[in-house]
Amino acid sequence: MKTILVVGGAGFIGSHTNKLLSRSGYKTVVFDNLSTGHRCLARWGEFFKGDLTSPADLARCFKKYHFDAVMHFAAYTYVGESVSDPAKYYRNNVVNTLNLLDAMRENRVKKLVFSSSCAVYGVPASLPMRETFPFSPVNPYGRTKLMMEQIMADYAAAYGLKYSALRYFNAAGADPDGEAGELHDPETHLIPLALDAAAGKRKDIKVFGGDYKTPDGTCVRDYVHVADLASAHLLALRYLERGGTNGGFNLGNGKGFSVLQVIKTAEKVSGKKIAVKMVPRRSGDPAALVASSARAHRILGWKPQYSSLETIIAHAWQWQRKS
Repeated sequence: MKTILVVGGAGFIGSHTNKLLSRSGYKTVVFDNLSTGHRCLARWGEFFKGDLTSPADLARCFKKYHFDAVMHFAAYTYVGESVSDPAKYYRNNVVNTLNLLDAMRENRVKKLVFSSSCAVYGVPASLPMRETFPFSPVNPYGRTKLMMEQIMADYAAAYGLKYSALRYFNAAGADPDGEAGELHDPETHLIPLALDAAAGKRKDIKVFGGDYKTPDGTCVRDYVHVADLASAHLLALRYLERGGTNGGFNLGNGKGFSVLQVIKTAEKVSGKKIAVKMVPRRSGDPAALVASSARAHRILGWKPQYSSLETIIAHAWQWQRKS
């Protein structure tokens, strides 16, 4: 049985991927410091509490287990915070990932599936967004993800690293079985914020800007179910195991929904009225971000199973009522 190190496996996407790996015949070890992750989400495989800032923690983990591959989810992801505190993001997302890459190299672990982001592209000139688009991140978060992709390419050329960089669009939803979901603190994602408003946990939902060049004036985003992201990680791992080439893959549904469409669908799913507060635009928010995932479809054989916005929100609502 192959053993996979799931770094950040106590977080949102990492926990769903860890579950799928465990159900697919892999032994998993979750490496997490629980600073933003939750022990209750690391329910599958074994758990190793460690910190990427500590080469000693990594050395102990790699000494205890023999890993066939690594999946890396342990990044900070708040765009606004990356602007106000870029040092935090460069240290964690770049320096700490270098610690992980060096531990892999020292222990001859060659395969890595990396959690990247569509933020590496910045503001697109056209839609849908393809892997051939130029990289032009507009915030430190996106720049850290791009730096890590460039570093992985250099490690591949020099040390034989084999990697896939999965560039997510808007991760959403929750485990269809209700065993995992979003537990961010603070929460910044639209769908859980809207559902919190539906549940009476907040008085309203803020909509940042109503004057974009979109059908209803609000931002349009491509929402992809977290279970579909998990399946992409499994397929990327199997692709590397077959000797697949290094590179990046966009992961999205290929269709966009506006902020107001999401809120209206959340009202339909929850049966609750959601109060909306219109506020000024946030700096740097593109009007629309929609993925072309044709490359992932063609090479990995990946196709989203939960493409309906109503289904995505229904699974999130099921988790929200339980958590």
